[in-house]
Amino acid sequence: APDIPVIDQAYSKLSNSITVEWRAVPGATNYMLTAEDGDSFIETIVKNSPGTVTGLKPATLYRITVRSLNSGGKSQPSPFRKVKTVLAAPILSVHSPSCDSIAVSWKAVHTAAGFSVSLMRSDGLGRMLKQNTTNTSLIFTNLDPGTLYTIKAYAWNANGMPGDDFTYNQRTSPNAPVDVKVAFNSGALRAVVSWMPTEGALTYSVTVSSGLLKLRCNTSSASCVVPSLQCSSQYYVSVTAYNDGGSSEPTDAVSLKTVPCAPVNISIEEDEPGHLLVSWSSVSLGHYYVVFVKSDDGLEVHCNTSYTQCHFQSDCGFTYFISVFAYNKAGQSPLGDVFNYTTAPCCPSDFRAAFLSSDTVRLSWAAVRGADLYETRAAGGGGEVQCRDTAPACTLSALRCSTAYSITVRSFSEARGSNTSCAPRHLATAPCSPEIKNISKEGISVISVQWQPNNEEATYIVTARGEAGLWHCTSTRNSCTLMDLPCGSAFSISAIARSPAGQSLPSYSIPLETAPCCPNDLTLAQVTQSVTNISWSVGKGAQTYVTALESPKGEAKCHTLQTYCLLGCITCGTNYTVSLRAISETGLTSRCTYQGYSSSACCPSGVKLYRLSNNDIRVFWRASDETKNYKADLHGSKGNFSCTPSSGLSHCDITKIPCGDVYTVVIVPVTDKGPKLTFCPKKIYS
Repeated sequence: APDIPVIDQAYSKLSNSITVEWRAVPGATNYMLTAEDGDSFIETIVKNSPGTVTGLKPATLYRITVRSLNSGGKSQPSPFRKVKTVLAAPILSVHSPSCDSIAVSWKAVHTAAGFSVSLMRSDGLGRMLKQNTTNTSLIFTNLDPGTLYTIKAYAWNANGMPGDDFTYNQRTSPNAPVDVKVAFNSGALRAVVSWMPTEGALTYSVTVSSGLLKLRCNTSSASCVVPSLQCSSQYYVSVTAYNDGGSSEPTDAVSLKTVPCAPVNISIEEDEPGHLLVSWSSVSLGHYYVVFVKSDDGLEVHCNTSYTQCHFQSDCGFTYFISVFAYNKAGQSPLGDVFNYTTAPCCPSDFRAAFLSSDTVRLSWAAVRGADLYETRAAGGGGEVQCRDTAPACTLSALRCSTAYSITVRSFSEARGSNTSCAPRHLATAPCSPEIKNISKEGISVISVQWQPNNEEATYIVTARGEAGLWHCTSTRNSCTLMDLPCGSAFSISAIARSPAGQSLPSYSIPLETAPCCPNDLTLAQVTQSVTNISWSVGKGAQTYVTALESPKGEAKCHTLQTYCLLGCITCGTNYTVSLRAISETGLTSRCTYQGYSSSACCPSGVKLYRLSNNDIRVFWRASDETKNYKADLHGSKGNFSCTPSSGLSHCDITKIPCGDVYTVVIVPVTDKGPKLTFCPKKIYS
């Protein structure tokens, strides 16, 4: 084993170690350092001198020995040295209570007689401050704000031996920011707070408070955005600077008034047609109000007022979009609810009425703004007729004739209902149809028509309509007379009533037949001495005819469908009255009178012929009328001969007739006019 080493010196510079110095021992490869305090020991192997034993207790007295070591073993311990470890360093607690001070405190150190604390700017500028104290705390003042300082502290014992030192870097808290400005964004309801940066500040905190509400914004820059502010609020804004040393004092509060809230309890009333009243509740921090009213045609008006209501002109049938804003120095309130108000639709105009019949009228008008539906009411005659339609037209039926109606057309909208201010219009219906009560004949071609008057101030027109044409008569009373109606015609008689309101429907038609026409031409021809042929032209409207020849001596009558008739039992040489009755299918009769008729004179009787000579003949006859003249005609194959006696004679002579012939002899009365009679009896003379 190597020799025992000799300790030259042993000392403690740190509270947890002791350093030992010795002379080297030949042959020793290592050394063992041992520190004993009576309760424990600590061994440390080192290569050479000096060597340090660590893991010791501060301010503790140790016995220090050294042994030399090699492969052969270890030496005996060296003579010991007593060494006490130095005091432990105080553990500092440091903070900056203000921007120009640093407070340092620590716990008491065992066996320490005092403490030494020094402070210096970490950047080396300025002088170092040092204080010795037996207390466990102290404060350095008059420091630079926001500056990093290095603080070193140690304790010493009763011998003045310093212990371990403790170093701590502490920054003073910053100064309060200056030149704080608040910019309010009314549209976004946020504030931008800015300030001048302060020395040593790492972060800033902006506090926006209103009553119990506090909003904060933290930033490392010199401005901060505070969102979500409330309208109609007054805030107080302060800024505090922060660093690792603490915080500055808050800046003096800057007052911030936000924009007023959007007005509420907005009501819109149409206090009278054409006037809108917009009212609302007062808004906190609102200095004045602006109401914007925009119509659905794009036109916009506004009202600026410090009161809580505004009046506007309005038009019917429009929808107005209404928004109310409050204003103050901060700006305009946020957009609140946009209200729409639809005014009552306009009253219909350009009113037109067209009667489709006496009890039906079609009403039409120009479509109006805002109308979804139209209601038409017609009141009159103790009743009411109404219709509803989406079209600007209405057909009212079942109206009472000759009645004055008050017609009101109202427009409706789903949003506002009806316009009750529409003025009524007056319309009178056409007169009622008259009812014909009686038709009487006043003459051959004169008809009187009577009806029931059932209208006021109406003119009645009676029309006779037939193939022959139209005949009219007019009256304001209850009857009129149709004149000059043609005979033999069928008519349909109807009546209408007219008034300024229009024309009634025609009455029910009543058929009328005029008596048949008398034939224009009537001819009598005597066929035989006792038979006469009567013929006539067609009488219009006649179906049968009754002809009669009347005289004191008797009457001859014939009823026929034809336009001629043979009448027998005629007395020759008699004056007759000629009459004819034309009779229609329905039995209407026209009595026709004509010029009198005289039957031909009677043929002479007792005709005898006497030969006077070889070539002469005398003809005798017995005259039926002494006043008549006669003529004798002699017809033969060799010639025709005649003779006429002197007035009053009943014979005449025919001379120079050829002999040896057969002759026909006829004695006929001589008339001033008319054809020669052919029905007198003939005599054959040979």
